[in-house]
Amino acid sequence: MAKLTKKQKLWADKVDAEKLYSVDDAVKLAKELATSKFDESVEISMNLGVDPKHADQTVRAMTSLPNGTGKTVRVAVFARDAKADEAKAAGADIVGAEELVETVQKGTIDFDRCIATPDMMALVGRLGKILGTKGMMPNPKLGTVTPDVTKAVTEAKAGAIEFRAEKAGIVQAGVGKASFDEAKLKENVLAFIAAVQKAKPAGAKGTYIEKISLTTTMGPGIKIDIESLAA
Repeated sequence: MAKLTKKQKLWADKVDAEKLYSVDDAVKLAKELATSKFDESVEISMNLGVDPKHADQTVRAMTSLPNGTGKTVRVAVFARDAKADEAKAAGADIVGAEELVETVQKGTIDFDRCIATPDMMALVGRLGKILGTKGMMPNPKLGTVTPDVTKAVTEAKAGAIEFRAEKAGIVQAGVGKASFDEAKLKENVLAFIAAVQKAKPAGAKGTYIEKISLTTTMGPGIKIDIESLAA
């Protein structure tokens, strides 16, 4: 049998793989087990009782975490003239029109979030195969195709995150950093769970949220007691 590393021994001593923890205890454990030299991200994973292959069971939405994600987000905006100036004033990292489309077409994507004004979508549509596969294509339902670029850029910079259920019905997202205090992490976790609950599709039958776990970049999964959330 392979020897356990020091970290694995610590995890085995601290985390019961079969136990369901309250959010408070899960957050406390996640912080305690984040022993890397860098500031580990805290991530949530939720198994949902949906089949995304069916249109009426698709889960996809955008939400803002009350305490941000702790990550620096580079935002690109496809806009012209006054709207381009507005985007720059709001703090967008990259702003452009045809030239930005050409840059992306050449394979350079130096941003994490993408926003477009409605009049730019005829151009941006050419990037569907590139941005779509990365989950970055602007979408009016998510508020990333909008004339209000100031609001969109501000929210993106503040930690607004997009989430969607993948093939197996699993939603994953970063909800903060290990350096966050427990209260802020808990607040982010609960806000994200509430956003996923709110995004419940009409076609979802039976149990919607089946499993929830919390982990850090280098840490083990910590299962959360769903029933305790009601309290």
